[in-house]
Amino acid sequence: MDFAEQEVDLFGEDYEEDQEDRENNVVMVGTAAVPVGALAAEGKKRRENGEEVENNKFDNFGDYNEEQEDRDLFASDNDDYVKTPAISPYSIPVLPVTRNINNQGRGNFGRGRWQNDRGAGLLPRPGFPPRQGYGYGSKFSNGHRDERLVSELKFSKSEETLSRKMVAFQAPCELACYSRVEGGDVYFDDRSLRLFRRYISDDVGADLNEGFDTFIEKKDLGSEGFGDLLGSIRAKNIMLQNMHFVTFRNNLNKILATAYIRHEPWEMGVHKRNGLSILMCINYLKGHKMLLGIFFESLATEDPRRADGEGIHHVDANVEYCSVLKTKLGAHRILMGAEMDCCDSTDDGKRFYVELKTSRELDYHTEERFEKEKLLKFWIQSFLAGVPYIVIGFRDDAGRLVRTERLTTKDITNRVKAKNYWQGGVCLAFADEVLCWLYGTVKENEDYILQFAPPFTRLELLQAQSCPDAITNHVMQL
Repeated sequence: MDFAEQEVDLFGEDYEEDQEDRENNVVMVGTAAVPVGALAAEGKKRRENGEEVENNKFDNFGDYNEEQEDRDLFASDNDDYVKTPAISPYSIPVLPVTRNINNQGRGNFGRGRWQNDRGAGLLPRPGFPPRQGYGYGSKFSNGHRDERLVSELKFSKSEETLSRKMVAFQAPCELACYSRVEGGDVYFDDRSLRLFRRYISDDVGADLNEGFDTFIEKKDLGSEGFGDLLGSIRAKNIMLQNMHFVTFRNNLNKILATAYIRHEPWEMGVHKRNGLSILMCINYLKGHKMLLGIFFESLATEDPRRADGEGIHHVDANVEYCSVLKTKLGAHRILMGAEMDCCDSTDDGKRFYVELKTSRELDYHTEERFEKEKLLKFWIQSFLAGVPYIVIGFRDDAGRLVRTERLTTKDITNRVKAKNYWQGGVCLAFADEVLCWLYGTVKENEDYILQFAPPFTRLELLQAQSCPDAITNHVMQL
């Protein structure tokens, strides 16, 4: 039988008549067709005479069309919408346990079944050992909760979510500086600022280990170093009423890098005085690789005490120059101290800073990690302080300088953009989340420790016992 040749009216004559009545605004009352307007008029007339009118016969046409069409659900006079509570007053319903009534025969055959109502079979149910450490092993077990824990920030937002946040960053502006010379004395000027050697490429092949015999190791200044930063702020009479955070750039480096690098622990002190949050570095790590970087800095800067072609000697890690910068990340006004390696100048005499870095020579196995982690750190450090150029000295495993390369912050972002390793905007958005959480959590005249520790799934804010005297004394005089 050919169904395609049949003409079947699926709806019938009644459907067609109903369609015509709707188009003509006609409804069926009993067995008669009455226009909608007539029903509305009749309902209104009968109400005026004091008669009761059924809502479903008249009001649904006349009054609804006249009153409801002009009602703005989002107007200010809508009491029902305005009074809607943020949290529902109704409790979440608890559904009864549902039993599987399908496959009733299952479990009636064989032994060792427990799906039926007869209990466990002859064979015991296989047991599974409890999960330890939530997948991180016994080393990172979360069984013990630190009593000092005040608050935590879990990493719940994805990279895609942070990339859509678009946090603004204001170009840093230099307000002050200070220098530390040999012997540890501090001066509020730029006498310790070194000049970049433009012909550093001529020193390719130099041994960066030559300075070990005369090297003077950097002293752990602790809170005294942060006191020098606050002292330079006092010396320049910089107003802090509108500032939210005072810190070193290195602390911001750690926070921004944590958006992608989740395996390096760190911690810093957090103190709030007069509405100003102070982030102070606690631990200072150094090793042989970092010392090679210090020796490269000495090689790449002008030293009037060193003759041309002379090797590295008399390196004092305590000599440093620090710039005090003002910037703004999102809504957070930040005053930070940034140690600068050296400077150069344009043809018209305008001075700019240069970052000096070292890295092991790249190969097929190390290039990806270099671009994912090291270039990220280089970019963050230079971007935050507005440093336009980065000079990298690549060395071999023996510590010899193999080659040098000059990069700009834009060169770095273009290099990793095609590979989608990381985004600078994600780092800024992550830092904005952290600073918002910190400023809203810490309380006035209280002290904390902010740490990032295994299993590296959250930031923890711990209660501390005291604030260093160097900070307290300076803040009282600011």
